[in-house]
Amino acid sequence: MSEQRGQFSSKIGFLMAATGSAVGLGNIWGFPTQAASNGGGAFLLAYLILAFLLAYPALMAELVIGRHARANIVTALDELGQSRTTKGLGRAVGYYGVVIASLILSFYAIVAGWMLAEFGRPLAQLLGWQSAADWLGSDAISRNLIVCALFTAATVAIIAKGVEDGIEAWSTRLMPLLFLILVGLIVYVFTQPGATEGLKNYLIPDFAQLTNPALLLSAMGQAFFSLSLGVGTMLIYGSYLRKTDSLPRLGAAVTLLDTGIAFTAGLLILPAMYVAQAQGIAIYGEGGELLAGPGLIFQVLPALFNSMGAAGVWLSIAFFALMSIAALTSSISMLEAPVSVVTERTRLKRTGAAWTIGLIIFAVSTVLLFNMGTLFDATVSLTTEYSQPLLGIALCVFVGWVMRRDQLLKELKAGHQDIEHSLFWRIWPFYVRLVCPVLILLAFIQTLR
Repeated sequence: MSEQRGQFSSKIGFLMAATGSAVGLGNIWGFPTQAASNGGGAFLLAYLILAFLLAYPALMAELVIGRHARANIVTALDELGQSRTTKGLGRAVGYYGVVIASLILSFYAIVAGWMLAEFGRPLAQLLGWQSAADWLGSDAISRNLIVCALFTAATVAIIAKGVEDGIEAWSTRLMPLLFLILVGLIVYVFTQPGATEGLKNYLIPDFAQLTNPALLLSAMGQAFFSLSLGVGTMLIYGSYLRKTDSLPRLGAAVTLLDTGIAFTAGLLILPAMYVAQAQGIAIYGEGGELLAGPGLIFQVLPALFNSMGAAGVWLSIAFFALMSIAALTSSISMLEAPVSVVTERTRLKRTGAAWTIGLIIFAVSTVLLFNMGTLFDATVSLTTEYSQPLLGIALCVFVGWVMRRDQLLKELKAGHQDIEHSLFWRIWPFYVRLVCPVLILLAFIQTLR
């Protein structure tokens, strides 16, 4: 290694960083709109159950591999192998995970740049800079490139500072701020006409829908993806944990925090959608489908804020600040995956590695921006719909079938001495070996349909 490995200085630091990685744009808008499209309360209930039946075991697989190897994903999977074949397969899976994390960040930075532009637009209006506000509200390629570059640079600057001074320090600042803004927006939206209807739709389940296979598989996929699993981000965070930390407890805490914030985001987005509908703003498309993604974030909610007068300006600033923070905490972990590989497997220092990889990712983002109609959606599908589930299965297989049982027990006992007598040890190894890969595969097959 060219540099000494970093380490989280506290459990809180790890929890904030890991939760920040999991809580991104997909949680803030993806989970609520999935809930609205799939039965509201029934989807919420299925999601909360499956987060612990599926996502938590897969999360534990990444944390165990990471702390056992105390290395990046490529080195970690290589070292788990007991033969030339498994070592070669481990390196291949590791490098593929790094490529996928980088590709995710390349399109993620574009969308996050849009959030920054929407955050800056009302600020420019308040300052009387109308020409700047008009430019930020446009879809000009120059605007998209600049805001994407700004977001990428912010991500690189944090990663360049290292684990404790960069990832941990900024996560512990940004995550409490994200939660405060989220709660503040919820309190305001709850006072608006129409919010109660959205709240009922979100919280009251139709239990008959819990037998719908499509709903269950959608909830399963959301539970898996919402924890940022499959591309090694949680693996590398696990490698920065101290040996005295209990992995099962920390994994459970991350799962609880992530699902808790996803649930809380639903308390904002669904009532806000029904508030918009009460004010005559369409929340459904021409075919009756729910507006999600850009349709929701950049059309429905801005229209709602505009209808609220002066208060709407401040709500818009707060909302898009929330979205920008959520994007940044996730992008940090995505960039750390390739940076950790480069710093630990070459002589390049962290600062140089971070800026070099950041420039490469921005170059890919630029290509995507100039080919939005063809490459952007294809990149999203390749990474999130196809690659993440397959990588998740591979990581579960490495823990369940490649890692020796004595190695597994030894790693889990570090920080949790009596674990071999616990219910967790009786269930989890078998579960992650057989049940978890099968469930992820089912979700993957449903996605292909």
